[in-house]
Amino acid sequence: MIQSVSLFAVLYLFWLLLSGFFTAFLMSAGIGSALVVVWFARRMHVVDVEGFPVHMWPTVVLYWPWLIKEIVKSCWDVTKIILHPALPITPTLVRFRPTQKTNVGLVLHANSITLTPGTITIEAGPDEFFVHGLTRGSAEGTVNSAMDSRVTACEGRH
Repeated sequence: MIQSVSLFAVLYLFWLLLSGFFTAFLMSAGIGSALVVVWFARRMHVVDVEGFPVHMWPTVVLYWPWLIKEIVKSCWDVTKIILHPALPITPTLVRFRPTQKTNVGLVLHANSITLTPGTITIEAGPDEFFVHGLTRGSAEGTVNSAMDSRVTACEGRH
């Protein structure tokens, strides 16, 4: 039930944010629209711990600024590599075992690696990640990394 209520709240706040108008008609239309979407989502059985992971919100809100900082640092590193006359790349592939136990955690980790410039997750499974890095350092930096431990902390071990 908490997933349904929080989904309604998020949808309604999103409606208000995009609308920008606070007339009675538009606000009630937003309530109706959000209720219909929640109703459809519940009928499709997509409002659950995995489909709408409310339990991760407190830790994910702290994870996002850290991820943005890492993305900016990686952007800077990739920019320096591209602008260097010798183009010092050392493409490297690494395999490692992630510490996440849930599908949501695995997806968050794999997508975080791919969002970080210079690395891309080629394969992601519960037993192994296969990652390509533009340099040896960026590829090896994904193994037993701070990102892995932070995403595991986000999981909440449900």
